[in-house]
Amino acid sequence: MKIIVLVEEKLAKIFLWASVLITIGSLLAIMIHILGQGLAVVSWDFLTGSSEDMGRRGGIFPSIVTTLYLIGVSLAFAAPVGVLSAVFLTEYASKKRIIGAIKFATETLAGIPSIIFGLFGFAFLVIFMGFSWSILSGGITVALMILPTIIRTTEEAIKTVPKIYREGSLALGATKWQTICRIVLPTALPGIFTGIILSIGRVVGETAAILLTAGNSLNIPTSVMDPGRSLSIHLYLLAFEGVSLRMAYGTATVLILLILVINMAANILMNKMASKTSM
Repeated sequence: MKIIVLVEEKLAKIFLWASVLITIGSLLAIMIHILGQGLAVVSWDFLTGSSEDMGRRGGIFPSIVTTLYLIGVSLAFAAPVGVLSAVFLTEYASKKRIIGAIKFATETLAGIPSIIFGLFGFAFLVIFMGFSWSILSGGITVALMILPTIIRTTEEAIKTVPKIYREGSLALGATKWQTICRIVLPTALPGIFTGIILSIGRVVGETAAILLTAGNSLNIPTSVMDPGRSLSIHLYLLAFEGVSLRMAYGTATVLILLILVINMAANILMNKMASKTSM
């Protein structure tokens, strides 16, 4: 019996290590291939210049600005709504039917294909609301897409806060809302930031919904009411339409580096916040 248990344990470890190696190997293969082809294209002129000849020449600065605009607009809508929804689910909602209905709506929202969001955004925001193709239309559309991620991660982060923290705060005379704002949310902040980071990754990589709502302009947007072309759309058009594979690799490299920088900065912030809360 002991021999069988030992064999099973060794097999489990082998499968676990194999899974880890496959995950790391896949990431390294993608990174090496993209960076190997794209780093030669990336330069200061490429990062700060405007696209010329439909992207065959020039840079990607308008696409970088559009992507940052979309991140800001989508998080401005989704982060407050997502966090407050999670607070309601975990701290205020008592009826199981209400909680079940909200969770069902969240799960359904998470399972809708992005092209459906794009069609809704095009019909409702672009045409009916009169926002036209603009960063505002694209940002609101993507905000609806990332809302389930923020709600789920925030909900799980709040659940990890020990009940004794709440009881201690209430025992000292604080109200429920003061306890949530000053005790629960600061303690759950690292988990909340995790959800926001995951959401940023989806915003940066989204194409279909943004193409139908934010447009495809190569000009630098000066406000949220202007159309724009995000990095992911620029990459898609360069590669799919055969405009320039070389420029597509350069754009992909910038996309990867942008996500790495955002993740690293967010991890540093989370570690600082976690160390403060533990003190």
